[in-house]
Amino acid sequence: MTPGDTPPREPPLLPRPARSAAAWSAVILLVVAVVAGLVALAFVLRAVTAPLAIAILGSALLHPLYGRMLRWSVPRSWAAGLTCVALVALIAGTMWVLVRTISDNAAKIGAALTDAAGTLRDKYGGGGDPAAEASDGLHELGGRLGESIANGVVDGVGIAVQVVSGGVLVLALTFFLLRDGHELPGVVRVVTPRRHRDTADRILRRSFLAVAGYMRGTTIIALIDATFIAIGLLVLDVPGAPGLAALVFVGAYVPYIGAFLSGLLAVLVAFADGGLGKALGALGVVLAVQLIEGTFLQPGIQSRTVALHPAVVMGAVVAGGAVAGILGALLAVPVVAVLVSALAVVRDAPVARETG
Repeated sequence: MTPGDTPPREPPLLPRPARSAAAWSAVILLVVAVVAGLVALAFVLRAVTAPLAIAILGSALLHPLYGRMLRWSVPRSWAAGLTCVALVALIAGTMWVLVRTISDNAAKIGAALTDAAGTLRDKYGGGGDPAAEASDGLHELGGRLGESIANGVVDGVGIAVQVVSGGVLVLALTFFLLRDGHELPGVVRVVTPRRHRDTADRILRRSFLAVAGYMRGTTIIALIDATFIAIGLLVLDVPGAPGLAALVFVGAYVPYIGAFLSGLLAVLVAFADGGLGKALGALGVVLAVQLIEGTFLQPGIQSRTVALHPAVVMGAVVAGGAVAGILGALLAVPVVAVLVSALAVVRDAPVARETG
């Protein structure tokens, strides 16, 4: 090699496809680590993050009512306050009906299971004894639950205080989100770099529309499910049909799992009241309504608001439940809807800049 010649470049250690795969793997691992860190932080600060998330869902659901009051020239503070009062009335009424239904029928369910276990023991010998003991325990527990609720005895004062304080915080946050939510896009634009302001504004608005659409669609589906199941249970003369329908309405906000659990309780109440025949009739009602929902209502209503594949919804609910229990299952689908909306805006942002 003569002076001035450049030394030959050594061949790369890895071929180009391997380097590209390694780079993408590093990016994916970094994103997963950031998301896991944010989830862990939200879980540690759940005393604040959980009420805030529920308040966002509530304000998204109630925003049409709030907007209607504004169009009636109601001041913002009064409109937000009246909307929160309507929310409290709805939740209180639903919980009262649910508690009455469960307390009135828990002992009856336990008694029916006791009779069923006794029948099994008589037919098949001693193998029915464990079932009888379990059903006796459930019968006793149901009786105590009904008696405690009837007498106003509340166990776990600390948990009750946390629930009440969390509810007050949710109500306050919902009020401020409704009243001052119109100022949030301006705040986001101020704290965002100039070249990203339009993208951030679109992400915020589209995410809110996705959450509002999901809550609105879920509420419509829940009302239809609860109405038809209530009609079916009333035709079968199942006791506590209004309360069971209210439970179906509440459970519909947790896709698939909530509907299954609420339907299971309706079947148990029917079994306690009329035996196997009535239980099978209630099961047929629940399955028919769920089939109609999955075939017609879910695709027809939710596809206009949040376009998520059912497999994605089920995976999100299971993952959310594994991370944060019932609250995680409730928030999983809205969070995924927000992420999908944000990714869609980021994907379309270069095209919007070129065409603008």
